[in-house]
Amino acid sequence: MVKQRDVTVFYDERVMAHHPDSEVQFLPGRLDKRVRSMLSGLNVQWKYPEHPGRITAIMDLLAREPIPGVQFQPGKAATRDQLGRVHTTSFLDDIFSLRNESAWLDVDTTAVSPGSVEAAEVAAGTAIAAVEAVVEGRTGSAFAVIRPPGHHAEPVRARGFCLFNNVAIAASHAQNALGCKRVLIIDWDAHHGNGTQDIFWADPDIIFFDMHRAAPFYPGTGALTDVGAGRGEGTTINVPMPGGAGDEAYLKAMREILVPAADYFKPDLVLVSAGFDAHWFDLALNVSYEGFSSMTGIVQGIADKHCGGRLAMILEGGYNTESLSRGVHTVLEVLAGAEPKKPRVCGIAEVEAAADFHRDAFAPDNPD
Repeated sequence: MVKQRDVTVFYDERVMAHHPDSEVQFLPGRLDKRVRSMLSGLNVQWKYPEHPGRITAIMDLLAREPIPGVQFQPGKAATRDQLGRVHTTSFLDDIFSLRNESAWLDVDTTAVSPGSVEAAEVAAGTAIAAVEAVVEGRTGSAFAVIRPPGHHAEPVRARGFCLFNNVAIAASHAQNALGCKRVLIIDWDAHHGNGTQDIFWADPDIIFFDMHRAAPFYPGTGALTDVGAGRGEGTTINVPMPGGAGDEAYLKAMREILVPAADYFKPDLVLVSAGFDAHWFDLALNVSYEGFSSMTGIVQGIADKHCGGRLAMILEGGYNTESLSRGVHTVLEVLAGAEPKKPRVCGIAEVEAAADFHRDAFAPDNPD
């Protein structure tokens, strides 16, 4: 019989106020001209891909299909000091100056709307709230359902739909305020977490383990040979994957690279940058729901072995709302005590069922 575990989902509706709309007037300038020129060449109507409907889909599914053991708590806004542990003063000054504005931040179409700065503050603060609850023993594990995502945000630059680096802010808070010396960050988003890598590039007390689709896939970083520097050499672990890689490759990487690294490092806290665009519905990689289930089981095993189950997951990408919501639901089921599901090769069960159905058609009428 599976033992139920307590899981807390942290969510704050203020994250929904981030809603860039290219149809409204943005701050004028060269970047605005460049982005609008690029978008006009698409010959299709463009909508901001990282939209509030992503969160609505997750929360609606959790309401329709509640999971025993999962409770909900509100988030909070991060303070400037908390943000400043990983972002520079000049960067924060610039972002805060855009409060109540619409503006492009990067040619990759990262943008802000009038409510974006507060949403980003709340996203980072909600990640902190999840970590605090886990470290203080108020929940077994936690999942921060937040946006905008964070793992592309660098110390001095917003990128890839990310304003503040939520997982890095949460990890730094755990180190500086909660007594966690060693933090393991696992990033299974389809895109490399370039910002998280940059922030902890030389930090010997953070292991950053990232599985992602290899360059030239966005953002084009995360080479196998990128391992950190100085005293942090070896604490950055990149596993670039070819397009189409799926469950078998992801689980092999976790069992043969991540687990030994965790055994060596012995973390005080495990964080996951949980993106769900590795699911095949997002067309970048080929991970299934069962794959996410098994991956969660491995991560949970690491946390149970080394840090009393201290595990917090922080939402990153995933743009197909069906696979995003079902992926989050699948992960929460395992965190709440369900047995991880074993992945199967896509189509095999259906072929076996078809073979059973058609088998009699080819049998002799009167076999001797």
